[in-house]
Amino acid sequence: MIAQVAQNAGVAGRVDGVLLDLGVSSPQLDQAERGFSFLQDGPLDMRMDPNSGMSAAQWLAAATDKEIADVLKRYGDARHARRIARAIVAARQVEPILTTGRLAEIVSAANPAWEKGKHPATRSFQAIRIFINRELDDLQQFLGQVLEVLRPGGRLAVISFHSLEDRIVKRFMRDQAKGDRFPAGVPVTQAQLQPRLKLLGKAIRPGADETESNPRARSAVLRVAERLA
Repeated sequence: MIAQVAQNAGVAGRVDGVLLDLGVSSPQLDQAERGFSFLQDGPLDMRMDPNSGMSAAQWLAAATDKEIADVLKRYGDARHARRIARAIVAARQVEPILTTGRLAEIVSAANPAWEKGKHPATRSFQAIRIFINRELDDLQQFLGQVLEVLRPGGRLAVISFHSLEDRIVKRFMRDQAKGDRFPAGVPVTQAQLQPRLKLLGKAIRPGADETESNPRARSAVLRVAERLA
């Protein structure tokens, strides 16, 4: 990933800053044929790279109701994951689920508790997309390499859009700012802990003006840290 790219470019350990924007791009959401949107009917794909891996339609056609429920709960925190999963399995037995519109209908009908201001299929679509693209695995792999790329004093900025991403980023930055771990009771100085990052301020969230002009920014969280020597 990023370490190899930096190595090939001859800039490993010399980069001034890295900005990681974890959001799905607006064109991906707005183009129905990409299969991400529950607001527009299109092929049920959801792959970032449509030429690689299994599509959402293929996975939903083969997964058990337990596997579907686990994904909905783990990656979307769907409150009625089991009920939605059973509805998906029942619907596919009647006819294949091949479009985003059809999946959104099934999820909406099976979801009795709609969150205010959110489409009832939001969390389910998020969960399936994250699973299909291995987004959290890729994020953890990226964070595991990014310190090899930054120079001392270089900065890492990450914009996340849901709690699972933000939790991973927050934990990574916090742990790297604390440094090495020692058994309880072992006397060590701050220098001996060898922290690798310095946290720069608190998490930043969009204000009312920004969310009004760009509603898709409403869940964004920006965290920034600086690479130490």
